[in-house]
Amino acid sequence: MTYQVTIEPIGMTIEVEEDQTILDAALRQGVWLPFACGHGTCGTCKVQVTDGFFDIGEASSFALMDIEREENKVLACCCKPESDMVIEADVDEDEDFLGYLVQDYQAKVIEIKDLSPTIKGVRLQIDRTMNFQAGQYVNIQFPDIEGTRAFSIANSPSEADVIELHIRQIQGGAATTYVHKNLQVGDELDLSGPYGQFFVRKSDEKDMIFIAGGSGLSSPQSMIMDLLESGDNRTLYLFQGARDIAELYNREIFEQLVKDYPNFRYIPALNAPKTKDNWTGFTGFVHEAVANYFENKCSGHKAYLCGPPPMIDAAISTLMQSRLFEKDIHTERFLSAADGATTGARSALFRSI
Repeated sequence: MTYQVTIEPIGMTIEVEEDQTILDAALRQGVWLPFACGHGTCGTCKVQVTDGFFDIGEASSFALMDIEREENKVLACCCKPESDMVIEADVDEDEDFLGYLVQDYQAKVIEIKDLSPTIKGVRLQIDRTMNFQAGQYVNIQFPDIEGTRAFSIANSPSEADVIELHIRQIQGGAATTYVHKNLQVGDELDLSGPYGQFFVRKSDEKDMIFIAGGSGLSSPQSMIMDLLESGDNRTLYLFQGARDIAELYNREIFEQLVKDYPNFRYIPALNAPKTKDNWTGFTGFVHEAVANYFENKCSGHKAYLCGPPPMIDAAISTLMQSRLFEKDIHTERFLSAADGATTGARSALFRSI
């Protein structure tokens, strides 16, 4: 059975299958409703229902408060129609966003390697090419694990039949533990994509600052490779934060890019280097490296931030104190279901980022 969901104010109607969420149906039909986490914890995909019946789904009480539920607000990533519906939503429109349709793919694991003591590099061969923008992500279904998990794509869009992922093991995380302990070359997985609205605003001529923490390097790596491959001549700065040398993965790749491209700058930062590391680079957190490098003067740039919420928050504060405005800061927060209680309420100032 299918239901008709009309999205106002654009007046577009999508078809939603029984037991399908509004968000999933919209993305597969080229309607990009705002969203972030995709599993009911951040509140980004909140919409107003003006007509119809629905199952509210497993929306976090932090992302969708009781008073909002009484007002017929729902999270599009959780809500499933039980009749035809009408909703009001802010549909994202950006001239640089290509809006590729979300589709399902079969993937085969062709490589697994240790990038760091806590991060695995996984390369997947997919059954056909996937059009995606650098910065987007895929959802993957793992055997005997309920639900899907989201991972950012680390390779350039020019490599359209392969998906590279950087997967950090999360303590107690069923999916990431499976990847680190059980996943083997030759295994087959179901995935869907591309998802996400973290992408480079290529029409803006400003130089770019990329700030990455942990496995959050994946999206900036894809973005930087795409820009350099296309011959973009803007100055690109990559600030990579890690705890110590062992966690500073793919360093050799970026050091080689510095030699190959005169417009690329690489600034790694370690916040707790070991004595044996003999570290001579910047010591401190990655946002502190940004402030130090630019001497607290970041105006005139676009910034792209990817990593865990504490890093993102610290970097945003640093950039704004360095005279970079909200419209020039774009983020991708690495959220898990466990983050709902602490990250469900986003600052109103950054609701549009």
